Amino acid sequence: MSSGTYPSMVRAWTRSSSLLFSGLLEANRAAVATFNHHSAETAPSCSTTVSPGGVLEDWSVERDIERDSTVSVGDSVEFSKELSAADVERFALASGDTNPIHLDDEHAGATRFGGRIVHGILATGLISAGLAQLPGDIVYLSQDVEFLRPVEIGAQATATVSIAESLGNDRYRLRTQLHTAPDELAIDGEAIVLVDSPPE
Repeated sequence: MSSGTYPSMVRAWTRSSSLLFSGLLEANRAAVATFNHHSAETAPSCSTTVSPGGVLEDWSVERDIERDSTVSVGDSVEFSKELSAADVERFALASGDTNPIHLDDEHAGATRFGGRIVHGILATGLISAGLAQLPGDIVYLSQDVEFLRPVEIGAQATATVSIAESLGNDRYRLRTQLHTAPDELAIDGEAIVLVDSPPE
């Protein structure tokens, strides 16, 4: 391998990794937008608005840490929400992911899943929603996920995020999971986040 090949490979890998991470961030933003924004042009319409850090009636949040405290290892938050057909349709509009396995009953019914399923990144968005309930301003640095089972439309999904390790410099490693029932783990993974103090 020539001396010029290795730096070129590193630059290509770095650029590919950056594009992949940017793509995941954009998809995650679309998922969060699905939970936090209801457009009059999307079906079904909804006039509900969400305040920053707020929780709607059909959402459930359980935490063992107060919003005005400081995060530490062992802290955790659970965020639960039913992932409805309307959520899936809004996410498809926000993200551009119109895969028929999520939107077409007849097509999805003939697949291995036997019916429509929730977009994987939309389901992962509940993990981001859980992070939003931690103290401080949470900045995603990375998110690794393993999709273990599909999430059916209409499922009540619960994301759990727990602080597993302090990495120093306000960075933390978190265990991130999504269950559709106590014994049904749909998504498993971990995230690295930066916790900034909110502006005064």
